[in-house]
Amino acid sequence: MFFVLSKLLGFLTTPSNFIGLIGALGLLLLLTHRRRLATSLLATSAALVMLFGFGPLGDALLLPLSERFPPWREGGAAPAGIIVLGGAINPELSVARGMPELNAAAERMTVVADLARRFPQARVVFTGGNNNLVDNSVTEAQVAQKLFDSFGIARERVVLEDRSRTTAENATLTRELVKPQPGERWLLVTSAAHMPRSIGVFRRAGFSVEAYPVDFRTRGWIDAATPFASVSDGLARTDTAVHEWLGLIAYRLGGRSDELLPRP
Repeated sequence: MFFVLSKLLGFLTTPSNFIGLIGALGLLLLLTHRRRLATSLLATSAALVMLFGFGPLGDALLLPLSERFPPWREGGAAPAGIIVLGGAINPELSVARGMPELNAAAERMTVVADLARRFPQARVVFTGGNNNLVDNSVTEAQVAQKLFDSFGIARERVVLEDRSRTTAENATLTRELVKPQPGERWLLVTSAAHMPRSIGVFRRAGFSVEAYPVDFRTRGWIDAATPFASVSDGLARTDTAVHEWLGLIAYRLGGRSDELLPRP
């Protein structure tokens, strides 16, 4: 029930969805006698599309998250394992097309080929089930195995966790599966903007990991004042940023993280 509720709230609090719903309500009210309210809602919807679509607010919200953890620097003992969080694979599309299909977070997966080569003794752990409320018959982990095979990673090195649907479940289920030992180094690979929330839940689960951020969506703080060239890009960036900030708040209030904005 909690998962279903979180998906519903996530849909309603996604800025582009919320803006669209305001506009849809305005259109419906045009069919009634409440034309003044309808006009106000349509104008608000159009103004928000312009504000978040062309303005740099999406990047301004995203940058405090994506710049929180610096790129990982090699040094010291080799890592015992490389943990890759799901979220980069579209399982349904992969099955339909007969090949792994990745989304905008593809770097989560592609970086594994290099890391597995650089650290040949490290285990490669993928954690990701399927968070689709309608069709969850195929998991991300199943598709990930095909990718790892194509990278030439020996199957005995690979550990698949295929039950998690949230970042919190990624942490708890992975810890139960790999049973990290004291003194071991584990890399955590996920999108840069997603890293603060991920580190928070792994720490809460008692699993010490080192951040390996990928999938940077900006050039850096210079983009905090750079407008977008298309409305779709601006809205997508805003959706991503708001999703992460609300996730941080929800995880802190729900006791899934000990910090609102975890730090290195």
